[in-house]
Amino acid sequence: MVRHSYKTSESWVALPWKKFRRNLFRLQKRVYKAVQVGDKRKARSLQKLILKSTSARFLAIRQVSQLNAGKKTAGIDGKKSLSFEERFNLEELLRMNSGNWRHQGLREIPIPKKDGTTRMLKIPTIADRAWQCLAKYALEPAHEATFHARSYGFRTGRSAHDAQQYIFDNLKSRCNGIEKRVIELDIEKCFDRINHSAIMDELIAPFGLKLGIFRCLKAGVNPEFPEQGTPQGGVVSPLLANIALNGIESIHQYKSHGNITEPSIRYADDMVIVLRPKDNASEILERISEFLRKRGMNVSQKKTKVTAATDGFDFLGWNFKVQKNGKLRRTPSTDNFKAFRKKVKHIVNNSNYGAKVKAEKLAPLIRGWRNYHKFCKMDGSRFSLWFLNHRAYTVFNRETKNDRYSSRKLVDKAFPAVPYSEGKHVMVKGTKSPYDGDTAYWSERNSKLYEGETSIALKKQNHKCASCGLKFIDEEKVHLHHIDGNHANWKKNNLEAIHESCHDYKHMSKSAS
Repeated sequence: MVRHSYKTSESWVALPWKKFRRNLFRLQKRVYKAVQVGDKRKARSLQKLILKSTSARFLAIRQVSQLNAGKKTAGIDGKKSLSFEERFNLEELLRMNSGNWRHQGLREIPIPKKDGTTRMLKIPTIADRAWQCLAKYALEPAHEATFHARSYGFRTGRSAHDAQQYIFDNLKSRCNGIEKRVIELDIEKCFDRINHSAIMDELIAPFGLKLGIFRCLKAGVNPEFPEQGTPQGGVVSPLLANIALNGIESIHQYKSHGNITEPSIRYADDMVIVLRPKDNASEILERISEFLRKRGMNVSQKKTKVTAATDGFDFLGWNFKVQKNGKLRRTPSTDNFKAFRKKVKHIVNNSNYGAKVKAEKLAPLIRGWRNYHKFCKMDGSRFSLWFLNHRAYTVFNRETKNDRYSSRKLVDKAFPAVPYSEGKHVMVKGTKSPYDGDTAYWSERNSKLYEGETSIALKKQNHKCASCGLKFIDEEKVHLHHIDGNHANWKKNNLEAIHESCHDYKHMSKSAS
């Protein structure tokens, strides 16, 4: 057992994190394999061990207080962060109550949508987020063993790029995409309408965990629909939505060359169904409507439509269109590009800070956008960002008092190059999951998500973290660490690839010493 008489940053950093990760992953692999072979009783026993695991508790607290993107967002209690002492105290609280957790209320934040309406983001407290993360550690491997291969959203080891590639594989010229149509399916208020009983009936979990999830669902209910909805903003909410929607991908299927083909692609509640010329769209939509009705949801009549592949359609920020020559063209969608351009212009035209700060703010935004679209067709001045680049140069040149050399240098920094690899994304294999224990496959696959110096360091390290020695098999980001602390020294022998958390601890221990 890990117990500390003093609760400081040094004692937090000194915890055996490598051992914790190994312990948790070992249990998760066993849960996955138990469900795979149909032994749900054994899976539930192992899930209880995860809930009681010191390793899982500390990792859950670290995830929500250090690593998650929304870690600084306060819940209803107003807490935005935890001191090291509070982290240790939360671990004690989880240890005593993980099997009988009671959720506090949720803080509601209205988020505007593209159609002018708003959706409510419902934020749990940090303590509730830690319990949900612990619950996710137990639930995810069990359901990964049951999830459909064509479900790509909010799943470890899968991404939007896998969905993009599967659409390409179904609409490319060799598959006669020019003759096909697609159903662009929209589920009306999906997260707000999921029936609680649909989730609870499908949940593979021991009683204490089921009770905690039930309370979690009830904490986020809309008074008008007390039996429906999963709160958007919770750590476990996307997983619960995937559990409720699992199986919708198999509604439309047919035999091709003796094999069953299921040309449906789902990313959370967004879905595209590829139709052959002889497929009856109305009949397929009726079957989908029936599937959703049983789960308390409806097809949005307003947004769901059947579109010819030659007319083009948008999905996950991309536009797919089969051209007259039969080839499929994929580019960033108009809405996606406009939203991105608006963010860039807002930074460039902001008078509150100078060119140097603007370049620093632009670089991660530009790099992220280019990386997301790197498997698309990105030729032409629009997607090469020539116009935005030119506008930034004009503004920077004015702010540096016509110092053209400095202006160009700052623009080059603000608009980092990303190598495009149109059509070169390698899809995840079948129903594979990181919990299947094939660490060689997953570490190598995750390493391919990185370019440049990070990619070189990963290959040199055989896809292992230079700090803890573990393979990069989960979704934690890979950071590039400068060994000598000099961020201007980019020599290969001064760079090492490490986990984001390992990077945090290296800098914490340096600042403490």
